Amino acid sequence: MTVRNSQPRPPLARAASEALVHDTAAGLPRLLEIMRRLRDPEDGCPWDLEQDFRSIAPYTVEEAYEVAEAIESGDRAELCSELGDLLLQTVYHARMAEEEGSFTFEDVVRAVSDKMVRRHPHVFGDAAGARTPEQQTADWERIKAAERAGKPARAPSALDGVAVTLPGLTRAVKLQNRAARVGFDWPDASHVLDKIVEEARELAEADSAADREEEYGDLLFVMANLGRHLGLDPEAAMRRVNAKFERRFRGVEQRLAAEGRTPAEAGLAAMDAHWDAIKAEEKAAKAGAQPAAEDRARSDTGRA
Repeated sequence: MTVRNSQPRPPLARAASEALVHDTAAGLPRLLEIMRRLRDPEDGCPWDLEQDFRSIAPYTVEEAYEVAEAIESGDRAELCSELGDLLLQTVYHARMAEEEGSFTFEDVVRAVSDKMVRRHPHVFGDAAGARTPEQQTADWERIKAAERAGKPARAPSALDGVAVTLPGLTRAVKLQNRAARVGFDWPDASHVLDKIVEEARELAEADSAADREEEYGDLLFVMANLGRHLGLDPEAAMRRVNAKFERRFRGVEQRLAAEGRTPAEAGLAAMDAHWDAIKAEEKAAKAGAQPAAEDRARSDTGRA
């Protein structure tokens, strides 16, 4: 992408800035002015003035995960708040880029808008006819490949464009998807299961720390591939199992507290017993909810 630099906007007079910052209906211009003020060398926030692209990057990644967590929770008010935090990260990076003369927030908006128009010719261009999701994916990759062709890079590869900064499991799936598009893939999940057995055996046989790390990585990579073949998102699956572990362990702590004990005082056997009880209760509640849901569905469709 070639950045076509917009001219930085001259700072507002103090009175106009104050009015904009406190205008709750001003929308995005208000947020941009707030960020400009936070980074003002004269009277900005000392913490914000110390930051640069590298120091802010971890917060950007964290905010994206918090958006995903809010989506999982189903809390729309929280999602609204987290999307605002993520938007602030874009504004923050754009402000620092404007200060160094690289690009402005308007350049960011124009670049992504141009990209969306360019990559959806069936919506915004002359390409006629409806597109299936599969056709659209193929078109998207073809257009991206054409865009990458103009960039100086290594020898062209089907794996080009998969960001190295993605979470490991997500990047594994993306790499596997790219390889699968050119035919490098197992035909079905059964072959992946066989590979998992093989990798688990190699991990058990590893006799050095370096070998164990490598074999463990191989096993994780194949587990990500199994998720892909089953139509599952490994990162989403891990978030859900983390949430389940946290919910059950907190339940163990609460039950022990009701007995006047801490986990350390109770020991592993007592904790296991409470864990198993919580797990059984959750399964029973889930089994009870399923028939009720089916009964409601029959009632909704008029079937007795």
